[in-house]
Amino acid sequence: MRKRKPPTDPMPLRIEPCAPIRVKEPPSGEQWVHEIKWDGWRLHVHIEPGRIRLLSKEGRDLTARFPAIVESAASFGDRAMILDGEAVVLDQTGRSVFNLVQKARSARAAQLMAFDLLYLDGRDLRPLPFSERRQLLENTIQRGHGAISLEPWLGADGPVLYRAACENELEGIVSKKLNAPYRSGETGDWLKVICPRRAKFAIIGFERSPALPSHLRSLLLAARRGGDLVYVGSVGTGFTNEESRTLPNLLGMIAAPRSLPLKMKGAVFTAPRYVATIQYRALEGGKLRHPSFKGISEMTDISDVYELVE
Repeated sequence: MRKRKPPTDPMPLRIEPCAPIRVKEPPSGEQWVHEIKWDGWRLHVHIEPGRIRLLSKEGRDLTARFPAIVESAASFGDRAMILDGEAVVLDQTGRSVFNLVQKARSARAAQLMAFDLLYLDGRDLRPLPFSERRQLLENTIQRGHGAISLEPWLGADGPVLYRAACENELEGIVSKKLNAPYRSGETGDWLKVICPRRAKFAIIGFERSPALPSHLRSLLLAARRGGDLVYVGSVGTGFTNEESRTLPNLLGMIAAPRSLPLKMKGAVFTAPRYVATIQYRALEGGKLRHPSFKGISEMTDISDVYELVE
């Protein structure tokens, strides 16, 4: 009997990543498995003998940015593979912090949370169901390779895991179909649910709309640090038409000299008499990420305002 030739699929130069679609609630059922939603940098790690490439989801070469991951990828020796994962830097609590990944110094120590295997030793694995790709990934990484670790599976009960992720102040969870092949783009095979966060921030000023000066463009926000207020960014979404029209008049009545060292042309600064309830993704590097306005109220006490903890 003639021996079957080993597969010789050429390694793709680049694969467009499978992108999770954002949904409001995680799915349930045994056909789904769930993972931590890391707040990092999505990477495809191309490993060949003598050559390592790290590509962003847009196809940018980030090899020089993450030397620890490159060094660990080289430890696979003469094997050829493409890993899909997230480059992360963890804080003291074990949570990933995107701001740290962006900084060159901390990015050098980033680790890769590998969650998929797209190509292995001459075989294109994308047609395989995720359950089989995952098993091959586990066999390949085993106990880890330095800065490359296996993404843990959290179990099969999506809603329970999502609540637990939010209670532990994680980014959220990603849910994946076990029987799905790897398909590029937003296909519905992967879903993500983000944990919203809410807090109150002091309103220290506002900007008017350039197109409609009688209406609001954004609110300037501050948090507490010690006994002072510090600027944490602005919010320009979430307002109703009525709020956009009436808030400049309300805040204009408490206009005050600039209290923080901000250079913002055209901004109107106010006394911090009101707080805004803000829903946001994260607060990193002293700035709010993806804030959305949810309401306004009078400040009854400075303790109402979110406190930054170093």
